[in-house]
Amino acid sequence: MDFVSLILMVIAVIITMASQFYVTSKYNFFKTKKLKKDITGVEVARKILDNNGLKDIYVTETEGILSDHYDPNRKVVRLSKDIFNGNTIASASVAAHEVGHAVQDKEGYFFIKLRGIFFPLVSFASKFGYVAILIGFLANITDLIWVGIGMEIIILLFQLITLPVEFDASKRALVFLEKEDFLEKEELEDSESMLRAAALTYVASVATTLLEILRLVLILTGRDD
Repeated sequence: MDFVSLILMVIAVIITMASQFYVTSKYNFFKTKKLKKDITGVEVARKILDNNGLKDIYVTETEGILSDHYDPNRKVVRLSKDIFNGNTIASASVAAHEVGHAVQDKEGYFFIKLRGIFFPLVSFASKFGYVAILIGFLANITDLIWVGIGMEIIILLFQLITLPVEFDASKRALVFLEKEDFLEKEELEDSESMLRAAALTYVASVATTLLEILRLVLILTGRDD
């Protein structure tokens, strides 16, 4: 591994660690800030769903931390324990964000539909991209390495498609929280801060994947030379 490749790898690791630390610290801070109104994450999600004509969408509790997500196939909003039962800035913000995805799905939001189309392909690429790269380097099969890099590019495209999905969901979340009068003005500012931190992790993912692709290309082209 040459010096430039090493630097790229170090930068990617730093970006990943810094973004995870940032969002985790924000989450841990805002999950301690109680709402002035006595309402839990599941109640926030349920009311927003109902008011947007999504009474058929279930809200369930799931294991893990920051494992919250919307399942478009089963039409379920899954909230982690702290978010589901919490009465904090974090619980309201995350719940509203995930409901934002459900509303995107209902409205046929372009990028969430595009992400759904890409998902099977990116799932395959995530499993076999680095396998192809590793085997290619070990067996000295240049074409196989390029196939693996191509799979990494598919992952990058998926991450780029995800950016507008996440930023739009955060924007919708703030509108929901204000419209339903769940949060006071200063609480909305806190919510915006937390949602912005969460969105930046997706930006960091794009940056690290791009750096990794560049690193692999430099290694491969330098190897060919």
